[in-house]
Amino acid sequence: MKDIAVVILNWNGKNFLEQFLGKVIEYSSNARVVLADNASTDGSVHYVQANFPSVEVIINASNGGFAKGYNDALKKVKADYYVLLNSDIEVTPDWLNPLISMMDDNTIAGCQPKIMSHQQRDLFEHAGASGGYLDRNYFPFCRGRIFDKFEQDNGQYDGKSEIFWATGAALLIRAELFHKAGGFDEAFFAHMEEIDLCWRLKGMGHRFMVNPESVIYHVGGGTLPYLSPRKSYLNFRNSLFMIVKNHPGPLFPKLIHRLFLDGTAGIRFFIRGEWSHLKSVFMAHMAMYGRMSTLLAQRKEIKQQRTNYNSTGLYRGSILFARYFKGISKFSELNQRLFVSK
Repeated sequence: MKDIAVVILNWNGKNFLEQFLGKVIEYSSNARVVLADNASTDGSVHYVQANFPSVEVIINASNGGFAKGYNDALKKVKADYYVLLNSDIEVTPDWLNPLISMMDDNTIAGCQPKIMSHQQRDLFEHAGASGGYLDRNYFPFCRGRIFDKFEQDNGQYDGKSEIFWATGAALLIRAELFHKAGGFDEAFFAHMEEIDLCWRLKGMGHRFMVNPESVIYHVGGGTLPYLSPRKSYLNFRNSLFMIVKNHPGPLFPKLIHRLFLDGTAGIRFFIRGEWSHLKSVFMAHMAMYGRMSTLLAQRKEIKQQRTNYNSTGLYRGSILFARYFKGISKFSELNQRLFVSK
């Protein structure tokens, strides 16, 4: 019997814990439930200790964001599998068993469930939908979600599938591999750190899967709204960090091309008068340049660890071109022959 720990990272999310923690405990009888608290000030810890004494509580010294918060907490959690679960998620009966069964395949490092919107329960949710992919320029998208277009779930993506990245909103991962890869990159703070982790593990030959037999509902934007300039900054910056670290080919031609693409996004923000988002793009690139020496050192280390690179789940086309020039809004409409598969 595997030791499974469902670890919920919390920062001032008492309202979500009141809504969802009870079901997590009820529907996760084959796992321990752990609250990793990022120095909350809203009474979250007291609420959990008073109402759910079976939940293990780990209190981090500070709010180091998603990446450091999990890294600090998971050093104290001994388990075979970690299930990283956002606090704003409603789980369903038997949600864990399909994921655990999938891990019988030792080549699989981790997997995710199908993630639906809590507000519009027939729509896929932004953070992961039915499995994550990267295009040739390393823009992320999902089965069921391309940028801001969310598909209605009609069972079209109910097949189990190998993917490039699994969402950190609900990620089951082998604890040994999480630590072997060094955990999340704490410089990311939040956003895309799970894609970076998956990419590093795929460089070691491991696989990630989605099992839509497991279904959860995600509120989304619980700690940072989707349209926040801060979120734009983190997404642009962390994407650049990720590329410098993990892109297996010549780096600087890729960065120059990405600079052009991000500049195009900046022009779009300028035309729309979204000055704070335009600033976010600029500051993201400045952050990359300021951290370049560290990123290049990480790149060298990752390259040394890379064996049998598993590129399954990469899309050899441009998702930007598909969405904004060809008008494609559904994953199924993409040219499936452009996906790397074994």
